[in-house]
Amino acid sequence: MRNNLSWSSTIVIAHLASSPEKAALNETARIDGYALVGDLHTAALISDCGSLNWLCWPDFDSEACFARLLGGRSHGFWSISPTTTGKIERRYLPGTLIVETTYSESTGAVASVTDFMTIREKHSCVVRLVRGIEGRTRMTTLFSPRFDYGAVDPRITAEGKSAWKIISGPHRLTLRTDVRLRCEKETLVADWSLQAGKSYYFTLQYTNSYSGTIPKPVQAERAFEGTARFWKRWIRRNRYRGPYREQVERSLITLKALTYAPSGGFVAAPTASLPEKIGGHRNWDYRFCWLRDTTFSLQGLLECGFEDEARAWLGWLNRSIQGDPSQLKIMYGISGKREHTEWQADWLPGYARSMPVHIGNKASSQLQLDTYGEMLDSIYRSRHHGMYPNDDQSGAAIETPLLEHLGKIWSSPDEGLWEFRSGPHQFTHSKVMAWVAFDRGIRMVEEFGIQGPVDCWRKVRSRIHAEVCKKGFHRRMNSFTQSYGSTHLDASLLLMPIVGFLPVEDERVAGTVRAIERHLMRDGLLLRYDTKKVKDGLPAGEGAFLACNFWLIDVYLLQGRHEEAKSFFEHLLSIRNDVGLLSEEYDAKYGLVGNIPQAFSHVGLINAAISLQAGTSLRLRELKNPRRHNKRTG
Repeated sequence: MRNNLSWSSTIVIAHLASSPEKAALNETARIDGYALVGDLHTAALISDCGSLNWLCWPDFDSEACFARLLGGRSHGFWSISPTTTGKIERRYLPGTLIVETTYSESTGAVASVTDFMTIREKHSCVVRLVRGIEGRTRMTTLFSPRFDYGAVDPRITAEGKSAWKIISGPHRLTLRTDVRLRCEKETLVADWSLQAGKSYYFTLQYTNSYSGTIPKPVQAERAFEGTARFWKRWIRRNRYRGPYREQVERSLITLKALTYAPSGGFVAAPTASLPEKIGGHRNWDYRFCWLRDTTFSLQGLLECGFEDEARAWLGWLNRSIQGDPSQLKIMYGISGKREHTEWQADWLPGYARSMPVHIGNKASSQLQLDTYGEMLDSIYRSRHHGMYPNDDQSGAAIETPLLEHLGKIWSSPDEGLWEFRSGPHQFTHSKVMAWVAFDRGIRMVEEFGIQGPVDCWRKVRSRIHAEVCKKGFHRRMNSFTQSYGSTHLDASLLLMPIVGFLPVEDERVAGTVRAIERHLMRDGLLLRYDTKKVKDGLPAGEGAFLACNFWLIDVYLLQGRHEEAKSFFEHLLSIRNDVGLLSEEYDAKYGLVGNIPQAFSHVGLINAAISLQAGTSLRLRELKNPRRHNKRTG
């Protein structure tokens, strides 16, 4: 991880190929230069230069009122930093989601800025505390919100000596500070001298513009103490005691921060349209709850002792997928909303000229068969922890209807785990996960007595297995392939032994692992597939997909390659940013790319660390030796 940064250099990626991209990156921070703060309803990204460049208010999926992340200064930001360059040291305060950034100048002057969001009660609030540590530091702040993803300038008016009201349509922000501000072109500005031992506060609250008077002031120091206490109390529940406890705890806190507390759903990421390739077109909105991502999360949460979060997720799942299984979506909004129309914010130039900027996500209407397998696998595991969907032990509400519908469609082509935009294919991984769905249904009949036509499910399970082994395996390559009849490889095939489809000792599995290592490894990390060879409906080019790399660790453990598993895991830890965050992908040239922080990546880290401690794949171990809980907590 990067621990020491120069804020004169962190905002530029010097080796970008084209001058427009260089110019764009002068306007924002590297993707791996961001830290996250949040209040369990939404989250903000703050750069290592002290600029808050992304915040959607009041919720994760609301319009951004600070969108510099995807544009420039004119699209909304809030910076607090010294006026001169120097060294930055940044960290999360241990066991919290509170970011402390320390600025040291060559003169010996030292100042810090502490950023956090209070855990939401009545109003959402960002708090920024500025402290003088050594000498005298000249500080500056620019506060420039722009609503509707940077498209709308607000009206800013003073409310007494220390408060400012910012209004745009239904939105109202209230900024309070003991720093004297002035308004210049709808931007609040201040420069001041910060002496050692002195401190200043900034609080920014969100309320509806039609809700009457502005909210009561937040006492910044008291809010700091309460927020720190909340996070430390929460993370103390962590049962993981392995050698990577600090890294696991940071990922658990990050995952918690991606939770929408009112519903229990997890967003895949709090950001939209950060590119998987700098200057490329693979830029997607991830502020939604993918059924697949949240089911992966359940495993680590339960193992680490966070049953309350697992129950909340199960409740979100139960509400979201109610109704006709044929109308199932692969993703939902944080509250269970089904509609996610995709459109382009054409006034935003995108991160480093990576266009278009997508808002919404039309992949929500795709058929992705693997989702059924992930859901049924998670429901099966949750039953072993005494949790039942819809508080129904019979399976009639969720499990049986899902399998009945899957029995009609499992042989259909789909868009797959990677959400191809070139049309449906007969993806091998999709069929494997359809097999998983029926396998877990059968297990739930045998172990929990749920209702269902188990003989029919056994026949379908056998049929799927035989078909995958016949059509998904390429004899000349000695490997399973991405889709039936193709010669392309896919890292999702690493899950075959992990979910119990075939034993890791099977030569076909061993051949697949060797082929993936040989053909998909780039600069020490796995691609999910080769976009230069596979026609997925988009221009080629992306980084290494980090979740797949964590799956490889489980495979290494199953193969008895323990030292390689440990070494590879520690390599993955080394590419986290300076505060321990991971994005969706990693590019050897540019660092972390894609939306950040990415739940799928952090879940992978948590589960891999647990597997390393156990010496085997956690997911397969729990399948072979499930722990039965008698207490019903669903």
